[in-house]
Amino acid sequence: MHQISAKHGTNVEQVLQAVVNRIPPPVASTNDPFKALVFDSNFDHYRGVVANIAVFGGRIKKGDKIVSAHLNKTYEVNELGLLRPDEHPTQKLFAGQVGYIIAGMKDVKEAQIGDTLYLKEQPVEALPGFKPAKAMVFAGMYPMDQSEYPSLRSAIERLTLNDSSVTVQRDSSLALGAGWRLGFLGLLHMEVFNQRLEQEYNASVIVTAPTVPCKAVLSSAKLIKQHGSEEITIVNPAQFPDRSVVSEYLEPMVLGTILAPDTFIGKIMSLCSSRRAVQKNLVYIDDQRVMMKYLFPLNEIVVDFYDLLKSLSSGYASFDYENAGFQTADLIKMDILLNGRPVEELTTIVHRDRAYSTGKAMCERLKDSIPRQMFEIAVQAAIGNKVIARETIKAYRKDVLAKCYGGDITRKLKLLKKQAEGKKKMRRIGNVDVPKDAFISVLKRKDK
Repeated sequence: MHQISAKHGTNVEQVLQAVVNRIPPPVASTNDPFKALVFDSNFDHYRGVVANIAVFGGRIKKGDKIVSAHLNKTYEVNELGLLRPDEHPTQKLFAGQVGYIIAGMKDVKEAQIGDTLYLKEQPVEALPGFKPAKAMVFAGMYPMDQSEYPSLRSAIERLTLNDSSVTVQRDSSLALGAGWRLGFLGLLHMEVFNQRLEQEYNASVIVTAPTVPCKAVLSSAKLIKQHGSEEITIVNPAQFPDRSVVSEYLEPMVLGTILAPDTFIGKIMSLCSSRRAVQKNLVYIDDQRVMMKYLFPLNEIVVDFYDLLKSLSSGYASFDYENAGFQTADLIKMDILLNGRPVEELTTIVHRDRAYSTGKAMCERLKDSIPRQMFEIAVQAAIGNKVIARETIKAYRKDVLAKCYGGDITRKLKLLKKQAEGKKKMRRIGNVDVPKDAFISVLKRKDK
């Protein structure tokens, strides 16, 4: 056993030497046909896509023609070499080695992680386990100032050159202006992407609260013909189809695994229950720790579940999840209205059982987030034409009677009536000023 410190570098060399001495070399033969696994890739502005590969069989040299098993595209190897960990160009790569190749790929989407490469004249069966990256979490991204739109667009384009799993779609908002709707593999992926934008490109962005894609099975023959499929995927809540043209809604599910000390079992089970989770398993992995498996609706964990889990377990619990397909759910679209006008950015898809509590909480937080105006603001949560929750932001009130020192009461009543009519007109024609940072804080919830 080696005791090491990554912070101070203590015994790191001994660990590396132990890896060489104790871990057996890969079982591979140079006599087999060439077969390599792509495990990473990046984009170089001068050389194109650099694909990192692990060679499982055979050999490859500069000038060979290789084929991508997933895309069925042919490329010519322009450069190859070893990773030590820097790039060291060589003439050949052999079975058991890990290296890189440059083969004229123009986009990192052509070097997908998990893909198999083989020689054009020696086709082989693809390595098992390949799954194309699929976005599971979507969020709107907008510049803090619309004048920064071109520079932010350039930054996003450069970052996506090195990250093929991010999907980008142009979007626009009345409140936030022009922007994009980005798809990520998960919350951590989204946070890392946002941090890289800020640190590497000094970009100031507004990221709306993450949402998850759901599906709708259409019952209208006209819509089926229009979309070309009976089942459609809904990425933006504003595009949620009406129940009258849908036979059922489907929401994405994930199988979550929680590791925690057994002293926190009760609190964790209560938290999971509040998120519509179904317990699948609970086992003790040692005398003091348990492993719990729950089937979660993805929408219930994307915003703040991990933070709450860490908080109630004093930081000891860990959480991981994997995709578990889609499941039928009673989903509805909930609109947020300000003085009767819907705010598209705050439209959300919720489960019917949680509609009232979610709507009430969002209205309360909007009341705290929106500054008072010269007129009264009605904050409402509505499902269709039915209002399910309401909060009122009181108006600033000017003392119009300050200059009245006695006299006839009708004079005072006339001034108050004139003030009331003016505020009524302002409420009818006035625009409500919603702070930009309110869009994320409003959609976060706090479980009691």
